[in-house]
Amino acid sequence: MKAEKSPVQTVMSWIRRQPPKVKAFFCVVTAMTALVFLKVIVHEHDNLFIAAEAVHALGISLLIYKLTKEKTCAGISLKTQELTALFLAVRLYCSFVMEFDLHTLLDSATLVTTLWVVYMIRFKLRPTYMEDKDNFPIYYVVVPCAVVSLLVHPSTRHHVINRLFWAFCVYLEAVSVLPQLRVMQNTQIVEPFTAHYVFALGIARFLSCAHWILQVLDSGGRLLTALGYGLWPLTVLLSEIIQTFILADFCYYYVQSLMGGQLVLRLPSGVV
Repeated sequence: MKAEKSPVQTVMSWIRRQPPKVKAFFCVVTAMTALVFLKVIVHEHDNLFIAAEAVHALGISLLIYKLTKEKTCAGISLKTQELTALFLAVRLYCSFVMEFDLHTLLDSATLVTTLWVVYMIRFKLRPTYMEDKDNFPIYYVVVPCAVVSLLVHPSTRHHVINRLFWAFCVYLEAVSVLPQLRVMQNTQIVEPFTAHYVFALGIARFLSCAHWILQVLDSGGRLLTALGYGLWPLTVLLSEIIQTFILADFCYYYVQSLMGGQLVLRLPSGVV
């Protein structure tokens, strides 16, 4: 006898059968609902940014557990880890010379752990690294980010080099996960710890995006003016939104797999 589905599984199954436009509509509605919920329960919106950093750190902790306990880096993109280390290093430099605060300490801890992951993949667990699957060219990401940062960057009083670095790390963070998505696209099967890590990235990106959107709404748009003039303020906001939606599709299938009790995530063809 076939087991009855829970209400959540029934809803998820119904959504899965819907056309892409309907799925996109539900995604937007869910995001808006979550934003309203966060606005009601979180009064100090800077805490959302701290929460985003904490969730990112949790995701990296899961990778560290995988690397140390399972002695394999299969399914992990070295390129995404290197891009993450790059934007964190640049952001850390900007934080030191422009505005030293709690975020500086959080970024320092995240950078150290990310560099450790890079070291483990490159030197200790190299035989298990899926180099043929991790085939997204890094220059497809780094070069466009560098070019855009030259064209669109902050107009604050800081030195122009620092402003260019600031813009570069914002743009690079938005797309640094693309190599990891390519690895998952190539394998179609994502083992649990890697899936947990990528889902944690998705949550962290959403919290960071929510932080910026709610700050803009609460300031009546004045925050955008404080960031400078021209295209830069809107580009920052757009970057936050893009990096959230890049991972939205994966997060949907992750939740669906979790609700179905599946430990290994199998992605349909064409996802991510």
